[in-house]
Amino acid sequence: MSSQPPVAIVVLAAGKGTRMKSDLHKVLHPIAGRPMLLHLLASAAALAPERTVVVVGAGREQVEAAVAPLGAGTAHQAEQLGTGHAVMQAEAALAGFAGDVLILYGDVPLVSAATMREMLDRLHAADSPEVVVLGFRPADPGAYGRLIVAPGGDRLEKIVEYKDASDTERAVDLCNTGLMAVQGERLFALLARLGNANAAGEYYLTDVVELSGQAAVIEAAADEVAGVNSRAELAAVEATWQQARRARAMAEGATLLAPETVWFAHDTVVGRDVTIAQNVVFGPGVEVADGATIHAFSHVEGAKVASGVEVGPYARLRPGAVLEQGAKVGNFVEVKNAVLHAGAKANHLSYIGDAEVGAKANIGAGTITCNYNGYLKSRTVIGAGAFVGSNSALVAPVTIGAGAIVAAGSIIVRDVTEDSLALARGRQEERAGWAARFRASMKAKKGGQ
Repeated sequence: MSSQPPVAIVVLAAGKGTRMKSDLHKVLHPIAGRPMLLHLLASAAALAPERTVVVVGAGREQVEAAVAPLGAGTAHQAEQLGTGHAVMQAEAALAGFAGDVLILYGDVPLVSAATMREMLDRLHAADSPEVVVLGFRPADPGAYGRLIVAPGGDRLEKIVEYKDASDTERAVDLCNTGLMAVQGERLFALLARLGNANAAGEYYLTDVVELSGQAAVIEAAADEVAGVNSRAELAAVEATWQQARRARAMAEGATLLAPETVWFAHDTVVGRDVTIAQNVVFGPGVEVADGATIHAFSHVEGAKVASGVEVGPYARLRPGAVLEQGAKVGNFVEVKNAVLHAGAKANHLSYIGDAEVGAKANIGAGTITCNYNGYLKSRTVIGAGAFVGSNSALVAPVTIGAGAIVAAGSIIVRDVTEDSLALARGRQEERAGWAARFRASMKAKKGGQ
């Protein structure tokens, strides 16, 4: 709501992530080609926060480098003394801030902007709670902390850890995610009252609920608040994200012949009446316009595909590939940093790299643009309506003029003028009877066998 105060985001990302067994910081492991922390920050950005602070610890350099381009600040938690202690480290970064503080976790990446907004809205309901906690109901509550709510409402009485819960409390299926919205003017006063008289000697953020005495809870779907602490959990969250993205693509008018086999990147754009066949993988940076078809077993990354284009099966579009209207890239064709203008075709077994292929030009099977000499890359230009015969090698830099024909099996090292025939292969010779004499000679050497 426009009348609400400004928002600050605090993201806890100081954990060591030892269960990932990785040199890469846990929150930087990708989901759909984007680090999970950046998924979360992208959702939070929809709230137009006045400040964003990421609390870092071990591996801080990696996280700081990842968030710096986004304008997010960082705060360092040198010692791991609990979640409450982690939030305390953001106090200096939030100095002078007057508004609401949303506390998130870098390893819980799928929380939507809508849920974040709901938390903030609840903070400004008529009863004005100081703290709003996000809860969920997992299929197996297991050892999650339980949220104990007053009868007949959403007022949160306390958060109790499973090990400390009574049998009655363990029977509650509303569990704690750890995510909170807190009135900013109260946050650090509450944190200052935290104690660490517990077995771990840590300051727990959950204790602010009882300290405030004015807390409420809202609920989110279990999939939305799934955390990532291991490679298996990373795969599970990836699967959740992909399932939702596939459903969205179909709802927006695309046909997925076998949805469970299509893999999207975080920024894939797919138009209406697009058909995507089985086992298609999209890397980052792909735009597919209305009416295009991506056939089975194709890999598309960093490419723009116009309407009416056909890709595959078994094609690979690499970054910089641009296929204009009606172009076709067929089976076992690779395109990199190249433009195929309207109606151009490369139907089979070709490599087109650092090139421009004119409208309605045809590239024969086995053709390659030889774009790299071991030191530098050079460009090949093929004019409109040109025909390049099968198994030709175009050694860049080279230009094939509009309407020209390159004979099959040619190695082209010089420019070809418009409407010319370029023939660059060895002269065919024939020696009558040679094969019969050869066989007879070999049989004699083998003793007549």
